[in-house]
Amino acid sequence: MGMVALCLPMLIVSMDVSVLFFAAPFIAADLHASSEQQLWIFDVYGFVLAGLLLTMGSLADRIGHRRLLMIGAVAFSVASIGAAFAVSAEMLIAARALLAIGGATLMPSTLALIRFTFDDPTARAKAVAIWSAVLTGGVAVGPIISGLLLEHFWWGSVFLINVPVMVALLVVAPMLLPGNTADPSRRVDVLSALLALATVLPIIEGIKKLAADGWSLAWIGLILGGFVVGAIFVWRQRRLAQPLVDITLFRDRRFATSIWINVIGMFAILGNAIIMTQYLQSVLGYTPLVAALWSLLPSVFVGAAAPAAAAAASKFGRPKVVVAGLLCAAAGFVILGALTTTDSLITVLIGATFLAAGTVALASVIADYVVGVAPADRAGATSSLLETSSELGGALGIAILGSVLNVVFRLSFDDPTFSGTPAGQSLSGALAASRGLPADRADALIAAAREAFVSGLSAAAWVGAAVLVATAVLAAWALRQQRVELPEVVEV
Repeated sequence: MGMVALCLPMLIVSMDVSVLFFAAPFIAADLHASSEQQLWIFDVYGFVLAGLLLTMGSLADRIGHRRLLMIGAVAFSVASIGAAFAVSAEMLIAARALLAIGGATLMPSTLALIRFTFDDPTARAKAVAIWSAVLTGGVAVGPIISGLLLEHFWWGSVFLINVPVMVALLVVAPMLLPGNTADPSRRVDVLSALLALATVLPIIEGIKKLAADGWSLAWIGLILGGFVVGAIFVWRQRRLAQPLVDITLFRDRRFATSIWINVIGMFAILGNAIIMTQYLQSVLGYTPLVAALWSLLPSVFVGAAAPAAAAAASKFGRPKVVVAGLLCAAAGFVILGALTTTDSLITVLIGATFLAAGTVALASVIADYVVGVAPADRAGATSSLLETSSELGGALGIAILGSVLNVVFRLSFDDPTFSGTPAGQSLSGALAASRGLPADRADALIAAAREAFVSGLSAAAWVGAAVLVATAVLAAWALRQQRVELPEVVEV
């Protein structure tokens, strides 16, 4: 039952990343949101979440993980009610920011509590595997839940569904979860918290802007500025007696490599998810709900990947499972790159299944290792570091794979009439332009755009495969000394 109490809030938090996919048009119409406000309604949640994870992880170590979890549940419930009954776009943006603050308290607290709840290393490995599967599954389930609710209720219902789960958590958490995990001697350095925000937010914002708008010195400068502040952040952590992030952990090559592998795993899964959403809706022509249902199908098989990975890690060791997961995900990209056409639903689903299964398997093993090697009194901070790397990896995947797709689309678009126009820049632009054309001309434009999109998809998939294979080689080398059994590894 304790595991249920830890997984339910994670399901809700991860769902909130994607739950607005279908609700956005209704929100825009009801609140008269401008295009810029619509972007903020989507993006503010991820930005605030990523920027506060490190701080909230350290705060959880100081005041207690269960206590911060319950505070976060209250904040998440209040913010959900505020979002559901928002009467303006500004009010909804503020509520989404508060939701992210609540989410930032819930994510590191739940993973750290697994560290304290499960003393047996094998049981902990299985628990982390379940936690990872729930986190990934929530992003996939969000659009489905949203679509079903919007069939019967108003858009605010996609937020109100959070409240009963959080109320249940407030009831059962004191009974099921350990409460003696606080270390009051731990201090949260406010300047480090501000530096963490000033590092993560510009980098993620710059990456997203590059993906959306193309290469620009302004966005590259924003990213570089984030890295400069990040260097100052690292410099400060090395000089603090109680740093926000324990930089010394990165002296362990296996720990540093594990964080990088987590970045690449999220790079692959989220970068591909954005591309697959466009393919199902704009190439195959499915409605958003039908596309979401098809995209959920691989989850039926992927659900077994995390527990299987935990069992395999106990028997064969983590390095082999991590490398196998990376190569499995790379195989998914190879299938997508080599076999996708403008009408290949089954091929896309098979490729997506390999990709998702591989990334979920390696993510669960990596999360267990990172949590296991962290000192118990720093479990929250280390968990937040892992989750921040996930946010960064997802942004990189969307930006890099999306940019590759866009570049190849423009180079492959074979309709000189629309070259240099919005129709020649993206599939969505071509679909919009086709609405004002005669039927035969519109069909020709859409066909050319879909062919160009598939060419871009293929190129992005090959890039993704190359990145995963290179990371598998790195993992095989960097993790090669990890030859002990699972219980011994966790005690390092």
